[in-house]
Amino acid sequence: MGSMGQESREGLPFKLKNENLFHKKSHVHGEWIESMSGDWFSVADPGTGEIWAHCVNNTTGDVDRAVKSSHAAFQSYKKLNPMIRSQLLAKFDALIRENREDLARMLIYETGKPFAEACGEIDYATSFTRWFAGEAERISGTVHVAATPNRRVFTVKQPIGVVVGLAPWNFPIATALRKVAAALAAGCTIVVKPSPETPFTTLALAYLAQQAGFAAGVFNVLPVSLENTPSVCEALCKHPLVSKVTLTGSTRVGKLITKHCAEGLKKVSLELGGNCPYIIFADANLEQALSHLMALKFKHAGQVCVTANRVYVQAEVYDKFSEMVAEATRKLKLGHGAAEDTTIGPVTTPQSLVKIENQVKDAVAHGAKVIVGGQRVTDRGGGYFFEPSVITNMTQGMLLTREETFGPVCGLYKFDTEDEVVTYANNTSLGLASYFFTKDVDRTWRLLENLEAGIIGMNTGNSGSADSPFGGIKESGYGKEAGRDVAVGEYLITKTGTLTLEGQY
Repeated sequence: MGSMGQESREGLPFKLKNENLFHKKSHVHGEWIESMSGDWFSVADPGTGEIWAHCVNNTTGDVDRAVKSSHAAFQSYKKLNPMIRSQLLAKFDALIRENREDLARMLIYETGKPFAEACGEIDYATSFTRWFAGEAERISGTVHVAATPNRRVFTVKQPIGVVVGLAPWNFPIATALRKVAAALAAGCTIVVKPSPETPFTTLALAYLAQQAGFAAGVFNVLPVSLENTPSVCEALCKHPLVSKVTLTGSTRVGKLITKHCAEGLKKVSLELGGNCPYIIFADANLEQALSHLMALKFKHAGQVCVTANRVYVQAEVYDKFSEMVAEATRKLKLGHGAAEDTTIGPVTTPQSLVKIENQVKDAVAHGAKVIVGGQRVTDRGGGYFFEPSVITNMTQGMLLTREETFGPVCGLYKFDTEDEVVTYANNTSLGLASYFFTKDVDRTWRLLENLEAGIIGMNTGNSGSADSPFGGIKESGYGKEAGRDVAVGEYLITKTGTLTLEGQY
């Protein structure tokens, strides 16, 4: 960290078609500004471990200016006609799609994911901007005849106010837009604090929102270093002009954010960690189960909150399926995300490597067998690489079982009966997603009701879409993002009006 004086145009390791897309300063009230401290922080490329850019580093002293900007903008934006909000979101959506490849290149160097995955994230992200452009015009209240004679009861929906969006590094564009698009559709303004690893794509989104015509202060961005993140998050959560906080992050951080917001009774939405079971019964289509597993388990090197963290395979097909997974995993091409032949990139942070190594060592020490990979890669410079790995003979007491892995490690567990595997699957404090593969219709309904998760994949490993409510139960959080009605509803308040009529009715 240190002072850089001004937003220098240091050489980027990639070429942008739209050079105006890349910004390093905070976006507050339509302007690009430095922190009051004058500090900057560095951002490393996970594929090399080398610093490739610097970003302005905000402190608690910068919070008030950003929140007051959004509060001032809210006074006008909340009254904007829903059709106009819809049109602005549609223009925003079009600009993101227009700059898809540039945003994908930035994602590679922020997150490490391969180019095809980066493009896939943007396609997923724009499903939210498109969806919420329509939702903006679908917000409505109700009216009914009251139980009390001569009364009519009305409800009206109004935007809650200034929102703080706390976004993670694994899907920085998709998770940010899932919050931003819903808030803007509802008529709220928003201050986004991106993860220290991925500030530039969020700043690029703010730039495109401004180009789309959103007024100054409607969408502000405050980049923050890892060291300053706890204090800035606390200041944002406790600011008296903030009405709602939405977080995608770890369960540990979610509990801290909830405590901060409790003091002011802020409305909170939390999408937190997952320890998701992936269950394969003997009657399943194993090829189908394998293709969905590979896409889910190794996407972004396993750094997905809804990834298959524990893969349970019925005893009759355990050996066969283990070899199928091993064969498919050996075909993955590990490399820098910018390389054309890369199918799996590095993990995003060096801390992840330490956690993965410890989990694998613990599993082996307790009897597990590594049949593919299992090692940190040290011959690729300073990049944060871990071999795509498959481990068999997994048991319930291992760290890989009890903790969210967030790495390219697939642990395979053997089970005998449905009751047994449901017990194993639910034996976690987390409840984000669960998956199962079977051709038994009766079992399908039983599992849908008995698995303790907010998202259930039935013969599918990818159930996320803009029209499908996304969110967990237990310590995986509360509130929903995306979906019909519920997502925009997280950013609205309901007012009830009661009218007494004169005369006989």
